[in-house]
Formats: sequence, structure tokens, C-alpha cells
Amino acid sequence: MVTPSPAHSHVAVVAFPFGTHAAPLLSVVHRLAAASSPETIFSFFNTTQSNHTIFTTMSAGGGGGGGAKVKAYDVWDGVPEGHTFTRGHQEPIELFMKAAPQSLRLSIDKAVAETGKEVTCLVTDAFFWFAADMAQDMGVPWLPFWTAGPFVAGSGNESLGFIAGMSKIQVQDLPEGVVFGDLESYFSTMLHQMGLMLPRATAVFMNSFEELDKTITDDMKSKLQKFLSVGPFNLALPPPPAQDESGCLPWLDKQEAASVVYIGFGSVVVLPKEELMAIAEALESSGVSFIWSLKENGKANLPKGFLEKTKTHGKVVAWAPQRNILSHKSVGVFVSHCGWNSLLESIAGGVPMICRPFFGDQRINGRMIEDGWEIGIKIDGGVFTKQGMESCLDVVLSQEKGKKMRENLKVLKELATKAVGPSGSSTENFKQLLHLINNPSAA
Repeated sequence: MVTPSPAHSHVAVVAFPFGTHAAPLLSVVHRLAAASSPETIFSFFNTTQSNHTIFTTMSAGGGGGGGAKVKAYDVWDGVPEGHTFTRGHQEPIELFMKAAPQSLRLSIDKAVAETGKEVTCLVTDAFFWFAADMAQDMGVPWLPFWTAGPFVAGSGNESLGFIAGMSKIQVQDLPEGVVFGDLESYFSTMLHQMGLMLPRATAVFMNSFEELDKTITDDMKSKLQKFLSVGPFNLALPPPPAQDESGCLPWLDKQEAASVVYIGFGSVVVLPKEELMAIAEALESSGVSFIWSLKENGKANLPKGFLEKTKTHGKVVAWAPQRNILSHKSVGVFVSHCGWNSLLESIAGGVPMICRPFFGDQRINGRMIEDGWEIGIKIDGGVFTKQGMESCLDVVLSQEKGKKMRENLKVLKELATKAVGPSGSSTENFKQLLHLINNPSAA
């Protein structure tokens, strides 16, 4: 184990460049950089495209502090020149991950040569299971970052009650590649290897707060060397107000409290045409006010005349300042894919959710939203229909069950706010994480 002084700390950070993994990691790295000793530097390794996107976005939003101490390094995406993708959405992940052990080593060596500082700590997305051996070879602590909730680690409707804190989760809620789907796929193997390697980590940290589920927190602490919940990031270090070129926030100012439907499915999910049509038909028939974040190519699938018929009480925008919208008093329900970051923003805003999970951890999140925390409802049958959407809107906006969801959200928001407060659990966990960064020899 290296024993440098804090003044010579060089933290190598390895991001997973797919989905919404890299941005939260960069956010916490900026926070660590701002709080660490002045001479500590952070080298951030990621693909060219992902680096450009997240660093540009953070710069436009004012950064997260510590920016001068964080330098981006581009890593090969693993795609051979002239390659044509033919095997679906997992193919780019597989190519990148197979090339990563060697390409990361080369990029890290470059950063060491440029800075004159040997790496003293390795921070990675938890998907990089092979980082356990990398860190061991380098003689440094390994600190993996888990970007989802703490839940992913018989028959489809069989409960996982034999795992602490998972009694509400069913087998069918698990991500593909765990107990169903192609169990021989690279992604399935990657999940398995990650599960084997994480107990070797010096500490596993995540964007959550212990009080969200104490049972799972305690179970993870018993299985890992250190398990540090250091979020929610959106409350611990709120970013500056986002751009609002479509005027969503002034429009919301004119609406009644808890009356507006906000629809947003993140940057990755593409809604099937039939489901997009069903949402539009339900919005039109119910007459509710709404903001719909929908990319331009999605507008072509809207019912004929929909935009004209709903223009007095609805807005369809290509991009929306989601966090700010969910914090607005006029928003009464969030129609979502149940991504982890969206879930945390919904809790911070106190807005119940209508859930339509697609892949990964989203099914587990949806199950916990409906049956665990009771802060939302899953769409009946798992896909949007006009009748199903109308029913969910009625439950959340008009019925007693929706009122109860808002009461439950108020409790969770108070717990989350306390967790990131001066003596909260997330604040204390962040101090532990920072200590490992600044004092790697103490790991």
C-alpha cells in the first residue's frame, strides 16, 4: 500500500460511459475535489463522447466546485474502426468493457506521466469489477460507486423475502441477466463478477441515504467492508438552476397547486409509438394540465391534432429542467421510467410517481415506489394504455390514495434533508469517504 502524504494524492476516477452513470460520478468527484486538500488532483477517465457531454453540461450549470482539480482523460470506446453494430444495445457496452482493462491502464499511465504523481486511490463505477485487481496491483484503495439504489445486488412473482429488506421485491423485478434473459451474455457475466468483487472494495459508496431503508443499509454494512450512502446528491449539493428556454417554470407559476402532470423518461428510454399515443389520448381526454419532455423525433408519433387541442393547458418541450419542475408547487404527479436519479428528484420535490419501468434497476425501483414506500403507482399491465393512464392520473391527483402518497413523500423528504444536514448520516459518510481519498494509507 502506498503511503503518500495528502499533498501528493492523485485519485484516478473511472466512469461507465453509458446511461446516466457518468454524470452522478462526476458530480460527487467535484464535491470531493472541493473538500479535499488543495494539492489533491483527480483524473477522470471516460470515453470522448461521454466526457464532452457531462463536462459541457456541468460547465454550463456552473460546475460543482473543485473543477480546476479535476481533469478529463479520454479512453478508447473499444469500437474498431469501421465497425457496424449488429447485436443490439449491449454491443457497445461489451466492446468497451472488453477493451477497458488495457485501455484504462494506458490512460492512467499517461495521467501519471503528465502529473508526475502516482495514483494513490482508484474510484470507479461499480460495474468495473476488474478494478479490484487493478487496485491491488497498484497497491491503492478501491472505492467503487454504485449508481442505482441499494436493492440490486422460483417464479416471477416469488418474493425475495429471504434477502434482508427485499420482501416487497419479486423475482420478476430483477434486472435482465440475473435470473432470466440471456444468462450467458457479457452483461450477465459482468453483474456476477461485480457481485463477487465488491466485498473486496475498501468502501462502496452510493447516491442514497441510509434512512431510505435501514434494513438494507444494515445488511449491506454486514456484507461489505464499508457501505457509505452519501446522498441524495440533489439535496447534498444542489446544482444551480438549469436553463429553461421553453419557459416551463413561468408557465407553472400560473397553474394551480399539485395539478400539473410532468412526463419525462430520461435520456435513454425510447417510448414505443403505441404507448406514446396512449399517453397523449389520456392527457387529452382527462383535460389535465401537463408538461411533456419529448424529443423532436417523438412528436411525429403524437395523435393528429394533439398539440393544437391541448395547447391551452399543456406544453410539449424537447428538453425540460426536470429537477426544477419537480420542485415546483404546481406539479402533482411525475410520469417516469423510475430511474434512480429521477426517483431521488421526485422525493426531493414531494411528487408522487406513475411508473413505467423498462430495464435495469427500474423494475425494482417501481416495485419499491408502489409497495415499499407507497409514493407512487405502477401502470397496470406494465405498459401504457389510454384507460390505464386515465386510471392512474385519477388515483394520484384525485383520490385519497394520492394524498397518502404525498404524506409519505413528505416524511421521506424530511429524512433525506436531515441525512445531508450538518450531522446527518450522509454528511458523516461523506466525511469518511473524503478521509479515504485524502489518506489512502489509512484504508
